[in-house]
Amino acid sequence: MFDFYNFKYYTYSIIMIDGKRLTILTEGAKYDVSCSSSGSRRKNKFGEIGNASFAGICHSFTQDGRCISLLKMLMSNDCVYDCKYCVNRASNGVERATATPDEICELVMSFYKRNYIEGLFLSSAIVKNPNHTMEMLYLTALKLRKDYHFNGYIHLKGIPNADKSLIEAAGLVADRMSFNIELPSETSLKLLAPQKSKPAIIEPMKALALDKYYESPFKRRRDFLPAGQTTQMIIGASPESDAHILKLTEHLYSTYKLKRVYYSSYMPTNFDTSLLPYAPAPKIREHRLYQADWLLRFYGFTAGEITGSDGNLSFEYDPKCAWAIKNMGLFPVEVNTAPLDMLLRVPGIGVKTASRIIVARKHAKLDFDALKRLRVVLKRAMHFITCGGKFIGSKNEYDVGRLLAAGETYAVKQLSMFDNSDAAISALNGEL
Repeated sequence: MFDFYNFKYYTYSIIMIDGKRLTILTEGAKYDVSCSSSGSRRKNKFGEIGNASFAGICHSFTQDGRCISLLKMLMSNDCVYDCKYCVNRASNGVERATATPDEICELVMSFYKRNYIEGLFLSSAIVKNPNHTMEMLYLTALKLRKDYHFNGYIHLKGIPNADKSLIEAAGLVADRMSFNIELPSETSLKLLAPQKSKPAIIEPMKALALDKYYESPFKRRRDFLPAGQTTQMIIGASPESDAHILKLTEHLYSTYKLKRVYYSSYMPTNFDTSLLPYAPAPKIREHRLYQADWLLRFYGFTAGEITGSDGNLSFEYDPKCAWAIKNMGLFPVEVNTAPLDMLLRVPGIGVKTASRIIVARKHAKLDFDALKRLRVVLKRAMHFITCGGKFIGSKNEYDVGRLLAAGETYAVKQLSMFDNSDAAISALNGEL
């Protein structure tokens, strides 16, 4: 077997990638959303370039409002697979382009030194076969580390059906990897992407989550995927309900130790089949799934609690409010005595705010003015809480629903960085 760990390099000549190919390869990568701030702690070393220790690498906002960037591109869009939903499918008449590992390395270093980027997200269509594609992705990352001494953030797309040794080798040079599930059920995968299979995607996920990577010789996982793994699901290309999607998400978090599950609204790129919708999936659905995902990860909710009777999330108001309205009998709760898990279920009180309340009420009895100072969103929370026995909200389920829905119009508009609304705050810190 090829020894990927001790691969030796020889002198090579560099040909920079031309603008046309770069445009094709970066445009083709925009459909993959499974990248975000890294969580990596790969620190700068003497004589090397780059540092992924302080911030995640992506086109996203950090908690303190900084925008961080990475080069997000495909190694190739020349795919041998014919997934019906994919713009790069073999039967689609798009322009094709491929970049070599050397060209990508030169591009990354050039952009990094110009302060255009802080790291690399590298994906690819399936070129020739899965092993060839995974080998080229791995060699690109290995060259960056060994030849170019690049110590910044690298996120590699994992290729299903690639050899296990290739995937493990890639995990030693990348900060994060992602094997995208793409479609929420095996039935839809067989129908729309017959060359892919559920086991081919799940098995490498399972392998990357094995406890052996937390132990010697990987030094408490610092040497192997320090930022873990993620995945992506396309929403709206197939008929699965939000309940099905969230149950799968819950399983992925609990079983495979994923850092994030990403949701991508279906965008039509194939109008030659009746198997796919002609209209894009509504963005509000993607937005609600992200809100529900936050409840799964940080608020103690289960997938079965979040969705409505039809198995889908409400477009009218966020899933936490929807749950609270359905369970008005559990409210109001007294903020001065309620346990943390119940405070987290109050609309308008987020994870950080609930922690502040727990600390503050040890020193003084809280009133509504104190809650405002603690950043509780009172126009939502007041219907579900009492302060020192005082209640200022409405107990009528219809009125509460109407009032909460009135504050949800932001869901379909573009947010501004300078917007001081509850929506902007929620988008930045994830609190509901």
